[in-house]
Amino acid sequence: MKLVRYCAVTISGLVLVACASANETSPARTATEQLLVAHAAERAASQFSLALPAEARVFLDTSNFRGEGAEYAASAVREALVARGNRLSATQADSDIVVEIRLGALSIDKMQRVVGIPRLTLPISSNLTNATIPELSAYSRRDRTGVAEFSAFAYDTATGRPIALGARMAGTATIRSHTLFMVMSWGQQEVRPGDAALASDQWWKVW
Repeated sequence: MKLVRYCAVTISGLVLVACASANETSPARTATEQLLVAHAAERAASQFSLALPAEARVFLDTSNFRGEGAEYAASAVREALVARGNRLSATQADSDIVVEIRLGALSIDKMQRVVGIPRLTLPISSNLTNATIPELSAYSRRDRTGVAEFSAFAYDTATGRPIALGARMAGTATIRSHTLFMVMSWGQQEVRPGDAALASDQWWKVW
């Protein structure tokens, strides 16, 4: 009987300490950061304002539109052109008008405000050894903002004659979270896929 009890206790202990782990990839940007940039790009593209002839075939030149997420942003600009009634051309040779876009910004800004002592990294020896002091705060607020800015101009494909100049498009998407006494958190911690209603609170609001 004692042996049976011992075996039962041993097996129970092994079950309790068992664990599982999974390997996950770690891309440069989190899903929330990617969605913030995507929302900002869509909002910027919706401001496309070049006055183009409605019946002209338009080629979108993206040769100077480079950066992480640039393909998604360029597609958003194409959608804006289609929404305006413009016809897209697959090649420059078959187009009447070339619209060239360039990328000013397509990234994430992060801002954290702390009432207390922020997280600090301090050197502790001459051989560049550092020590990290954790944050000690009564209240902190974290803003994450996707920022997009594009510029565009249009010219005649055959002659190079300018048709429209100086279009600038900009868009942002912000989420905000709050933490009280480093324990109680509220606000938007992440962007859920399909959630298009991203709007930051006023800067003075803490609820």
